[in-house]
Amino acid sequence: MPSPCTALIFQLSGCLVDFGARTLPVALQRLHPERAPQPIAGTPRQALEALLDKPATAAQLQALEQMLGQVASEHAELTPGASALLQVLHGNGTPCAWLDDLPADASLRLAQALPTPVQAVTTRQARPWPAPDSCWQALSQLGVERLDGCIVVSGNPLLLQAGLNAGCWTIGLAACGPLCGQAPADWQALGASEQERLRAEATLQLYRLGVHSVVDHLGEIEASLDDIGMRRHKGEKP
Repeated sequence: MPSPCTALIFQLSGCLVDFGARTLPVALQRLHPERAPQPIAGTPRQALEALLDKPATAAQLQALEQMLGQVASEHAELTPGASALLQVLHGNGTPCAWLDDLPADASLRLAQALPTPVQAVTTRQARPWPAPDSCWQALSQLGVERLDGCIVVSGNPLLLQAGLNAGCWTIGLAACGPLCGQAPADWQALGASEQERLRAEATLQLYRLGVHSVVDHLGEIEASLDDIGMRRHKGEKP
């Protein structure tokens, strides 16, 4: 049976670190507290312009980038299971990389929480998700010679769609990504029924997208990796 994976591509925020992917929404809230919060979709620039309902000025974009760096330092905490998973991947030599659509400064501040070296993929020249460019760039940077067995892991529908468009297997994260959008303490404070409602809605949305497997967070990913390994063994393609 083939190894469960050839290489893993993780989103940084809402996957490896920053439970709930709170860096961008918190930065927008602090810059524009007078504005009603909007669902976050797309790049930071797109999210800002959706909030403002008009094109952002250069000064507004610069202010957002600076605020994202500040907020990222506050959210540089590992998600459940991230440390153990990265230690295993590092130990067995599985190529892995992280990417994100946050500015480089914010991403690097978040990445300071990672316990083992994980390649950073800068994708300034790539088209935004869901275009597959950044996924292919990550695999190229890792020196991966074949697409078979490459997996994209994220809670962000746009990156997961990019992974599907790139021809990769995909694992969606329901609870710790932007679809639930809860900070760790807020998530724990929710009642069991409300957690289940949010989790179910996020899970359904990810499966409707075509994601191959969905779990709450990285602490539950082992079964998904085993399942993908079995499906590959049977000759299934993503």
